[in-house]
Amino acid sequence: MSSLGDALAPSFAVLLVSRFIQGFAGSLMTPTARLIMLERTPSNQLLRMANYLVWPALIAPAIAPIIGGFFVKYLTWQWIFLINVPIGLLAILIGIKLVEKDSKKSKDKFDFLGFLEIAISSGFILIGAEIATYGRHFWPVAGLLVLLGLLMILVVGYHLSHVAEPLFDIKALKVSSFRIYQTGGTFLWLSVGALPYLLTVYLQTVFHWSALVAGYYVIFVFIGNIGIKPFTNVIIRSIKYKASLLIALFTVAISTAALAMIRPTTFGVIIAGLAFISGCGRSLALTCYNAVTFSEIPIEERNSANTLSSVLQTMAQGLGVSLITVVVSALSSFFPENQSYEIGFVFLGILMLYPIIEVAIQPKNFGSSAL
Repeated sequence: MSSLGDALAPSFAVLLVSRFIQGFAGSLMTPTARLIMLERTPSNQLLRMANYLVWPALIAPAIAPIIGGFFVKYLTWQWIFLINVPIGLLAILIGIKLVEKDSKKSKDKFDFLGFLEIAISSGFILIGAEIATYGRHFWPVAGLLVLLGLLMILVVGYHLSHVAEPLFDIKALKVSSFRIYQTGGTFLWLSVGALPYLLTVYLQTVFHWSALVAGYYVIFVFIGNIGIKPFTNVIIRSIKYKASLLIALFTVAISTAALAMIRPTTFGVIIAGLAFISGCGRSLALTCYNAVTFSEIPIEERNSANTLSSVLQTMAQGLGVSLITVVVSALSSFFPENQSYEIGFVFLGILMLYPIIEVAIQPKNFGSSAL
């Protein structure tokens, strides 16, 4: 309904309200779907299920540019939202048909204060990041909001660790297989959210290609996501999680940074190939992370751990576009426009160094319980 409201909005204010409702509803869907899977899947089956879990998050940012470009070029912008209506109705029918009714009722009190604290802290960070994209004049205000959000996280941590019935239990962070997804995995999600956007804007702004043509190349990220899927389980079972993650993260880092070298005269197959390789690396890395992250968390504690993971993942995805926009904007003060974008690709590649180091120091049998 919110997507329909977006398409039919008579004013910008109504559009903003509809988008807010759409974001609120969307934020409930991903953790709920993952929780249904986690509560019914033993640790040794998480690898198989992770393949299905990763697809939606990878597919959407990859195919959105080409679909959006098609709608803008041949139809109207309203179709960007109208396309969600039949998809939403289909999802409702599938949910009614396949999802079992939950007869259990929780007796725990809802931690409203914890919810409010998290909403404020994440709101400060995301709003600050968005304001920072408007230009250097807004950076002091944006920096202050982000700083307040980060300080608020300390308040959230103290509250969750001391209240009797917290919104979610943070003790799952003591488990290394869970913790590395919340730290190094967050860096990966920043890149996952930023790369399709950066490549699309780069091809349009610097190469002066149409949105539709740019979308054709970005969709190869999605093709890479899908193309590697039949082999992910074989790769992981053959060389285990640690080696698989290192290969995947190195692949993402190198292929992303290599996009800085493309030019309007570069053969299209090279641009498509780099996007494809990046998609393969992203897909393999996220499959590994999703399979491992809950493998050592008891089933009865996965609800709480899933909430924590979803909050961090959602923030990382939202920050990805804002972060790379600010980076490119800052670089444009010192470099020509094309070089600013090129350094932006290198920056996204460098982001992978932290998760690479984090995985490298893990024991050789890391994630063995999920095989």
